[in-house]
Amino acid sequence: MKFVLDHIFLIGIVLLSGGALLWPSLTQRGKKASPQEVTLLINRGKATIVDVREASAFAAGHLPDAKNIPLAELAQRGSELDKFKNKTAVVVCQKGARAFGAAKILEKAGFSDVLVLDGGIDAWQAQSLPITK
Repeated sequence: MKFVLDHIFLIGIVLLSGGALLWPSLTQRGKKASPQEVTLLINRGKATIVDVREASAFAAGHLPDAKNIPLAELAQRGSELDKFKNKTAVVVCQKGARAFGAAKILEKAGFSDVLVLDGGIDAWQAQSLPITK
């Protein structure tokens, strides 16, 4: 107990820095899906793929049948996806980080089931899954 009292300031710094390191992983809201789970959804016809990368990155390679709406344009162009609201929307970006923001936009637009491809297109390619150009 004497150690804790003598070093309370250092213990406080350790706890604060540990909390700061954990904060990003705790605040990421939304559901993630692995490349294998997304593959099952695609094969069963239950998913709509929304790629939120820029058009040049999309043209370099994307998931089969993906719709490209860059993240900056998603709020304005979200109505293009209205006919797919009864399916699961899978949001894809390069590494999986920006897709959470896009998922929130789609949820506000009325999509009830929105998933983020965990690891993005990079994880998809790492699993040697098909890419369309």
